Amino acid sequence: MTEQNVFPNQCGAAQNTPSSGRYPLPTADANGQIRVYFADKELLFACDNIPEDYHIVEDSADTPISKAKIVTFLETYNKIALRCENIQQSFDAVAEQFVWVESAGGVARNSADEVLLIRRNERWDIPKGHREEGESVEECAAREVEEETGVKIASVERFLCSTVHCYNIYGKWEMKYTSWYAMRAEEGCQLVPQREEGIIDVQYIPICEVESAIKRSFPTIKEVFKTFFTKR
Repeated sequence: MTEQNVFPNQCGAAQNTPSSGRYPLPTADANGQIRVYFADKELLFACDNIPEDYHIVEDSADTPISKAKIVTFLETYNKIALRCENIQQSFDAVAEQFVWVESAGGVARNSADEVLLIRRNERWDIPKGHREEGESVEECAAREVEEETGVKIASVERFLCSTVHCYNIYGKWEMKYTSWYAMRAEEGCQLVPQREEGIIDVQYIPICEVESAIKRSFPTIKEVFKTFFTKR
């Protein structure tokens, strides 16, 4: 399965094309804009059509914004937008200031039309983890779901989307690019949370209850399910 990202070559023009920059872009929205998350806060990359609830910061190729400034802005504002001429170039300039990490995960569904969720830090989450050397993205996604939940994956059905989020771990800022897939779970597996990864619970949640269950989840998880429901 070949992963593709939606990204703009020019302001307002989005097309299905593999990323041409140094770093792959997360899946863009209908306006060709991309989002990077810092826990519950958001950094938007956009050329124009920026929503009113974002604090706008002008960005340029000559003086790209620093990681320190981004973090400082997010201490004051929940949503900031980098208004830039070229989204890929601006994203590359920001990404190179972080430790880049690639991971994969997935939404596993059973025959009862339920999806598999894990609970970590009192929030419902989707299983995911770091990609190992020599492993395909799909293999990584399936392995991580199996390791974190105890459920065997019968098949990886389709690519959903990609997301990016940043976090500070032991004083080091990492930027994690995650590829998400829809999967089919094998029946009759015992649910076993991977407690050494901080997972306290694993449950199958009826699809009709997912929206309520993830109200307190991180924005990336909500994005994945938005795509999952659209592509069902």
